[in-house]
Amino acid sequence: MSVPSVPSLAELHALAPAQQPSYPDRAAVDAAVTRLRQMPPLVFAGECDELKAKLAAVARGEAFLLQGGDCAETFAGVTADNTRNKLRVLLQMAVVLTYAASVPVVKLGRLAGQYAKPRSSDWETRGDVTLPAYRGDAVNGFDFTPESRVPDPSRLVDVYNASAATLNLVRAFVTGGYADLRQVHTWNTDFVLGSEVGRRYEQLAAEIDKAMSFMEAIGVDVDELRRVDFHSSHEALVLEYEHALTRTDSRTQLPYDVSSHFVWIGERTRQLDGAHVELMSRIANPIGVKLGPTTTSDDAIALAAKLNPTNEPGRLTFITRMGAGKIRDHLPPLLEKVHAAGVEAAWVCDPMHGNTFEASSGYKTRRFDDVIEEVQGFFDVHRAVGTWPGGLHVELTGDDVTECVGGGEELSEADLAGRYESVCDPRLNRVQSLELSFLVAEMLRKA
Repeated sequence: MSVPSVPSLAELHALAPAQQPSYPDRAAVDAAVTRLRQMPPLVFAGECDELKAKLAAVARGEAFLLQGGDCAETFAGVTADNTRNKLRVLLQMAVVLTYAASVPVVKLGRLAGQYAKPRSSDWETRGDVTLPAYRGDAVNGFDFTPESRVPDPSRLVDVYNASAATLNLVRAFVTGGYADLRQVHTWNTDFVLGSEVGRRYEQLAAEIDKAMSFMEAIGVDVDELRRVDFHSSHEALVLEYEHALTRTDSRTQLPYDVSSHFVWIGERTRQLDGAHVELMSRIANPIGVKLGPTTTSDDAIALAAKLNPTNEPGRLTFITRMGAGKIRDHLPPLLEKVHAAGVEAAWVCDPMHGNTFEASSGYKTRRFDDVIEEVQGFFDVHRAVGTWPGGLHVELTGDDVTECVGGGEELSEADLAGRYESVCDPRLNRVQSLELSFLVAEMLRKA
């Protein structure tokens, strides 16, 4: 793959990038960028290439991508318990999808870098007070005070440190025995055990135990059963951070964004002539692009030509976020024309972002039924077109939060105040996430 040289930050800012912080002190920005350029890579280019090969299998219909994690990570959330809980629910979901649907699952965390968020408005008003919107811990503070909401570039260095700590924890868990399939029962603890979906998971875990015992009895010792490959991802939003962590690989002399294995471009920053598309077109990582209901087939084909000019398998993932009521109308013509154009891409469903609404209590929430309906629509369209529904991109947490209504627990709008912890968008809790994985496994069997 031939990749041109990376444009400078000044050249990127000349393209009037969307969704960027308005920093009051340019010297402080320069200092933070200089510091980041001196830091070691968070991931290695070879790891990015390994993920790209796995995503090529997804694009060919030979594997399924499970991508999940927080809507917006917080610095306060960088703890061993929090990281383990998110990893645990993703491992449980992957086991359900792999065992129940007999398909390899590529595991991609929405973590170790998901600290910046695009916003629909630059400002937030509460009563008579209007302040800059909270754009994630990478940019400013969540507290609604003038001091907290000033964009602070030193936070970008904090993002690096928090991401490094999270990746260290994840690597320790996945290589230190926690991800061993013989631990499959220990992942099902706490509040999940008392749920119907938890009992269903226990039945599946017992079947896995039997299979493991049989393999041991006949002398099979497979190392892959003791560890998992797990990669990181986040939205590439703040240009200073992504640019400062773009480095030239000594093996290939190609530039990689070493802040994460996989980075994606959001619905609000996917302008073909914009700075985000320009920067992502120059790096060799596998990358994603969010496609909302306004996306045309010409938009998607042009983005593919810009971001993946050699049509390299595994390089490009299209992440659709249409909404439950729009997926069946908007996805078919898009999918048909892009497929007919010969575009190599994995197709993944984000059933979260198109289904957000405000409850009567004022909380942002999502209906579990809407999430399922969008995923079902995604599968139905792919079946009709004859293409592979390649994956799922979900905002979730490993905790017992009350942020999305519905599901087997039958959470209502009145329950939202019980444990609503997200600083931005509502996430599926662990029981809802596990329930989703069983439902998607049924869809995959039919696919």
